[in-house]
Amino acid sequence: MVVPNSIDMVSLLGPGDEHLGLIERGFDAEIHVRGNRITLHGDPGEVALAERLIDELVAIIRTGQGVTTETVERVASMLRAETTERPADVLSLNILSNRGRSIRPKTLNQKRYVDAIDKHTITFGIGPAGTGKTYLAMAKAVQALQAKQVNRIILTRPAVEAGERLGYLPGTLSEKIDPYLRPLYDALHDMMDPEAIPKLMAAGTIEVAPLAYMRGRTLNDSFIILDEAQNTTPEQMKMFLTRLGFGSKIVVTGDVTQVDLPTGTKSGLRIVEGILDGIDDLTFQRLTSHDVVRHKLVGRIVAAYDEFDSRGEQTTAGRPGRVTT
Repeated sequence: MVVPNSIDMVSLLGPGDEHLGLIERGFDAEIHVRGNRITLHGDPGEVALAERLIDELVAIIRTGQGVTTETVERVASMLRAETTERPADVLSLNILSNRGRSIRPKTLNQKRYVDAIDKHTITFGIGPAGTGKTYLAMAKAVQALQAKQVNRIILTRPAVEAGERLGYLPGTLSEKIDPYLRPLYDALHDMMDPEAIPKLMAAGTIEVAPLAYMRGRTLNDSFIILDEAQNTTPEQMKMFLTRLGFGSKIVVTGDVTQVDLPTGTKSGLRIVEGILDGIDDLTFQRLTSHDVVRHKLVGRIVAAYDEFDSRGEQTTAGRPGRVTT
């Protein structure tokens, strides 16, 4: 195959041919490069996949993006999964740009999650830590606000210790709940001009509040995100979902393996799919350890815990008196 002259071969092959080595190892193919001509030898099926990977990397470079070892690995993983979506289309989807930095999905499931938010009024994003559930939802919220599709953004979380323990903390109510909401503030600062955020919050265009503040309200023309939804009770989940008003969109995110509710209290997120499954304009999107976009070790840790939990469920299956939350 011949790479177009407009493509920088160092960007494609990597510093010290690092990307080339990844492709050879990942596809069991022998690759020779002479100028912009690449020759591949090996099993026909593996060679065909390796050629497709190189084509996808060329397409990504044409969009102006840099190619890293992580990019090569993610494209290879998508090709192995035999999906209908082109990896270059997945990795080149620009959701939001701020201060020279672009926010894009990095895995196929993340792309499907983002597409689902566009297509549905209510989207549930369920998956482990580090899969971008909340971050991508917030990027879509900021995008919708900037495009004037909504008039405000509402970000909320349950404060699981909002009872007695919170009351013993010093300071005002705002100061007490701030630690619960800090991750949402941090993400906002990644996506918007930090100087503009206080003004938007003072005007009510952006609201960051604990879930209890949602009761009794009807939220029109808003992009509403409920984060850490595994820590809602079934009653709180119902209360939140019924806040939906005209012209609004809801995204609910959570990790059902990290419930912090008191023992014996059911998680609203764990049971909601069984209640709402099949309702139009509402979708459940799942992310897995393969979608973790933090340090590689985080994905391996999540997968190890999933395997451990699976073994535990198998050994306890059928035992009487088992309590689930």
